[in-house]
Amino acid sequence: MQSTSQKLTFEEYLAYDDGTDNRYELVDGELVKMPPEDRINSKIALFLLGKLLEVFPEDRLCYKDTEIEVSGSLAKTRLPDLMVLSEELVAILGDGRGTITREMPPPEMIIEVASPGKANEERDYRYKRSEYAARGIPEYWVINPSARNITVFHLEAGFYESAVYTGEMVIQSQFASLRLTADQVLNRER
Repeated sequence: MQSTSQKLTFEEYLAYDDGTDNRYELVDGELVKMPPEDRINSKIALFLLGKLLEVFPEDRLCYKDTEIEVSGSLAKTRLPDLMVLSEELVAILGDGRGTITREMPPPEMIIEVASPGKANEERDYRYKRSEYAARGIPEYWVINPSARNITVFHLEAGFYESAVYTGEMVIQSQFASLRLTADQVLNRER
């Protein structure tokens, strides 16, 4: 990930346009350019999108196209791989820019597919975990293709409790109709 040294406010970030198709997260006021995804990560995210479409209407799902403002000492947004929105949030977002601000209700679920490397794992398992808990997101998944596991975080009294799923273990979600094993999610052709 490449970042800029210029500090932006949340409002400046929303107005920012560098004339490219680059995707950014805002981390402590700095633009952080998101690198291209590994092919396996994209395949996993697309597989899950298909499975989520079997459970939810299309307008409740976001696939790498909606950012969420999270708490931090300076302005901060994240651009999750997948999100499940509440019906209330869908009505508020409408068809404008896909930005969920702190004044809006949280998504019901966020899914991230972790890229290899210590910095990426630290971001997904540590920083996003605390940011998403503070934001009140009831369920957060981190899918780790390298480690071949899926960690599911459920919000309990303001903190995440976690469970790790591997192999044929059925992932326990707040959405009972979303019945998948870790292998079903991870076994995408490389």
